[in-house]
Amino acid sequence: MSDKTHVTETPDTSHIKNVDVTHEVSDVYIEGIAKFVLALFILMVVSFVLMWALFKVLKSNTAETPPPPMALSERERLPPEPRLQGAPGFAEGLEKSGAAAQGKKPETNAEASQGPPLPKDAMWEIKVVREQWEDVLKNGPVDQNGNRYGMPIDKAKEEVLKQLPVREQKAEGSRQKAESSKQ
Repeated sequence: MSDKTHVTETPDTSHIKNVDVTHEVSDVYIEGIAKFVLALFILMVVSFVLMWALFKVLKSNTAETPPPPMALSERERLPPEPRLQGAPGFAEGLEKSGAAAQGKKPETNAEASQGPPLPKDAMWEIKVVREQWEDVLKNGPVDQNGNRYGMPIDKAKEEVLKQLPVREQKAEGSRQKAESSKQ
């Protein structure tokens, strides 16, 4: 080798000629890939639209089936008493006990069927329970016959305070002695 070329340099190949190869096509065919991606996107959109239409058709054809004859009614599904506040059916017992505590007779079915029930606000059960509790605290509890027994809490506190012995206070502290000696 008369020329001093380095090993990593590309040799001059301009003298090599291949008549059969005049143009080399790129390894990646961009136009084909773009057509494939576009066709795939269109196919996805069409399938989504078809599935949506199928879902709508099937949903419109479904009918609400009646419950089986052995199924429990709403009233039968309720848990046993005592129920938590806000449970369906709890209000009936609450109204009856509230009417008994206030000295009113509870409504019968004939009286309730005379007119539509009055609409109640969302917190009416809590209000009725609080009224009952306040009545018990102020006037004492009520037994099954409607008679009051015991005494209200405030009155019971006063009775206990009357029974406690009262001690006299003596001024024995050093500060109080110093003040009494100055005078």
